[in-house]
Amino acid sequence: MLVRSLHDCEEFVAGDSTLLRELLHPDKQPLALRYSLAHATLPAGQTSDPHSLKTSEVYYILSGQGEMHIDDEMQQVEPGDAVYIPPDAKQYIHSCGEEPLVFLAIVDPAWQMADETVYAASETGVVHFRSIQGHTGSSN
Repeated sequence: MLVRSLHDCEEFVAGDSTLLRELLHPDKQPLALRYSLAHATLPAGQTSDPHSLKTSEVYYILSGQGEMHIDDEMQQVEPGDAVYIPPDAKQYIHSCGEEPLVFLAIVDPAWQMADETVYAASETGVVHFRSIQGHTGSSN
């Protein structure tokens, strides 16, 4: 049996600028899983960096209020909402409440750095690729 406590998972800043704690990843634990599971926090008023994954992803909102952006769509999200993010969709989320936005991120197949592209908007509005640095393990 494997039980992971959130408080035992190291917190780090993910490629999209959310605060992440990996709970389960088949590359880090001897698990027969296809997916990875992470706990994400985005402080009130902040927005994750636009990014896309080659894989599918699901956000499950635990607390806070947010605006989920997927390609050209935007929808308000709140605790209890599950958001499906298709492969290759450009996505970001904004924490628009008075408390941090906290959610679970499930990536299937499991997150790999090579599968993620993070974008940064320039002053001209043109989006440029930004490499992910500083974390060699898995994240969202």
